[in-house]
Amino acid sequence: MKQPRILVVDDDREIVGAIKKRLELEGYEVVPAYNGLEALDVLMEQEIHLLIIDIMMPGMDGLSATMKIRESKNIPIIILSAKTEESDKILGLSMGADDYISKPFRPDELVARVKSQLRRYLQLGSKAAASEQNKNQLTLGGLVLDLDGKCIYVDGEPVKVTATEFKILNLLMKHPGRVFSAEEIYERVWEEAAYATENTVMVHIRRIREKIEIDPKNPKYLKVVWGIGYKMEKMD
Repeated sequence: MKQPRILVVDDDREIVGAIKKRLELEGYEVVPAYNGLEALDVLMEQEIHLLIIDIMMPGMDGLSATMKIRESKNIPIIILSAKTEESDKILGLSMGADDYISKPFRPDELVARVKSQLRRYLQLGSKAAASEQNKNQLTLGGLVLDLDGKCIYVDGEPVKVTATEFKILNLLMKHPGRVFSAEEIYERVWEEAAYATENTVMVHIRRIREKIEIDPKNPKYLKVVWGIGYKMEKMD
């Protein structure tokens, strides 16, 4: 398989150049852009496997671009921003990002996050293909998780989910009734050790609920077990 293509978006050309050079050393193909509008143009014209995007940019900021991209694409999105408040991180994840790295950042950490996100995203297709002979769907009540299409059907209607959301759903729907702690969900889905990750998991759970529940505040499927974790309710 050809090397993944990564889109790097920041109005600071020096930062884009530095990230491009570092990722190219890892063998990735890197496409630069300098605001959200340019990023949308690139995504229409080229196949992109992962996006790294800054928040504060002229023309269209990173959060607005992320929301627009999520209307049609489930590629991993890593937000890279000088805004370091926890509320900023939660907002970015709520808009559809899969990860958030604060500036200044260590290049090795960025590379590690990129590899982690790409590994999950690119392996989803191979896992679905491997299961084609026997089981390519998970069904729970009115939910059907399509392992081939990487989406979920809610009462027969297709709903787009991100790669991270898909993996969380896959984990929970395979074990209905079992309670998973936030730490265990993070370690299984992000495939790395969990350190102060409860808010990250919580934001993704909230986004999933908004997509699969008729009333997210009174969920039918995805339940919180207070003080312990999360579970998919068993259906009769």
